[in-house]
Amino acid sequence: MSRFHQLIQRASTMTATTPLVVFGPSGVGKGTLIKRLFADYPDKFAFSVSHTTRAPRPGETDGKEYHFVTQDTFKSLLSENAFIEHAQFSGNFYGTSVRAIEAVQSTGRRCILDIESQGVRQVKETDLHPVYVFISPPSMGVLRERLRGRATDSEEAIQKRLATAIVEISYAREEGACDYIIVNDDLDTAYNKFRDVALGNPIQGDTLPPLDD
Repeated sequence: MSRFHQLIQRASTMTATTPLVVFGPSGVGKGTLIKRLFADYPDKFAFSVSHTTRAPRPGETDGKEYHFVTQDTFKSLLSENAFIEHAQFSGNFYGTSVRAIEAVQSTGRRCILDIESQGVRQVKETDLHPVYVFISPPSMGVLRERLRGRATDSEEAIQKRLATAIVEISYAREEGACDYIIVNDDLDTAYNKFRDVALGNPIQGDTLPPLDD
């Protein structure tokens, strides 16, 4: 059975609220694709509200952008296996709880998880069984130019993001790492593929680019 036919078979077992995990390098356009999907289908998709130990920023509300908790509370939830994935960045913890995903599903929407490959590995150890989509740049050279074009990071930060991108793409090459690969070369083409997957329609995935350009 071909890979495409396997995906068709698997899609037949999915429901409208089966979670969708989206991952890929920083600067690849994940946020743009997801934002467009939410704008086109506001009643079909939603993010889960993650937990974090960082302090709220101006304008952020507890329970909306994040569930803001103390480190002790976070660690307590962690010991109770409340999170399907978690990570630590800049001294703060972030995590996606089972209840947060169930809260989205209870509204009839499909939960979208925008996480890194570290989180993907953790999710695969659970019984969530989501659909995994990897968003890839057309080349490392294009990704490098996109990151520089944002003009938000130092050259050192850009090099760190590129090194992380190589790790993410290498992971996506592993057997079973993801269900679909979408190369974001042309935004409209990439979005059409992403939309179809999000709506439960199998697609012919793309091929990952080489890592040496």
